[in-house]
Amino acid sequence: MRYQIENRLIKFSVSIIKLCRNLNNEYVSQHLANQIIRSSTSSALNYAEAQGAESQNDFIHKTSIVLKELRETHVSLKIIKQSEIVVKSNFYDDLLEECNELISIFHKTVKTAKANKQSK
Repeated sequence: MRYQIENRLIKFSVSIIKLCRNLNNEYVSQHLANQIIRSSTSSALNYAEAQGAESQNDFIHKTSIVLKELRETHVSLKIIKQSEIVVKSNFYDDLLEECNELISIFHKTVKTAKANKQSK
């Protein structure tokens, strides 16, 4: 399961990078591309760090960062779509759906980890 989630996060980040290659060349497009690439890749990188967490608190903290970065990516995707700066993309809706699913997974992960910590 761990590697499935890691691979999904990596695939999602790569798909975001590909989406950004299809943005127009305006300043605002480049600004949003930089931002969404940072937040999407950060979610994958922070998940990798969470796998080596030194404590339960550290795991909760790092998975909370993953969740935060995914939420930021989700909002960036919406801004990109509504501002109509995508030159062409057949997979935008798939990215939004995957982002929603990943947010749900990490929301549950953080919630479960916090509950497990309290029950000890």
